Amino acid sequence: MELVSAVHHRTTSFRIGELTSRLRPVASTTETRYPDALPATWLAARMAIDPARIDGMRRAGLLIAVRDAGSTEWRYPAWQFDGDKPRSGVERVVATARGTGIDDGRLYELMTQPLGLRDGGSRLADLLAEGREDDVVAAIRSAS
Repeated sequence: MELVSAVHHRTTSFRIGELTSRLRPVASTTETRYPDALPATWLAARMAIDPARIDGMRRAGLLIAVRDAGSTEWRYPAWQFDGDKPRSGVERVVATARGTGIDDGRLYELMTQPLGLRDGGSRLADLLAEGREDDVVAAIRSAS
């Protein structure tokens, strides 16, 4: 996470009079809501392509992107990439979500929330990384 600014934060411990001080990063709302999402400019530099192409990939349903209401900056979750390219299955997951009326913000939530004890706290994003594309698509369909 990028260090936007720092604030001096004091907390009181259980011992009377003992204070501890530490610097705590203050992140923008987008970075807090989507902590693993990267800006298009960073991705474009990493992938050695034009930022407009990244936006075109988003519009074409090849990538998941999120942004806060009122923001013009799209951010791309890192878990959808395998190295410098989109992970296999992302396009199918996006198509399924869009086909069932799920927007990218809700899709991000579905992909990042823990699945529960049965799956050991895994997320749909983790299943996608494991190559379990069919399981992810079925879960997205059932969430609509």
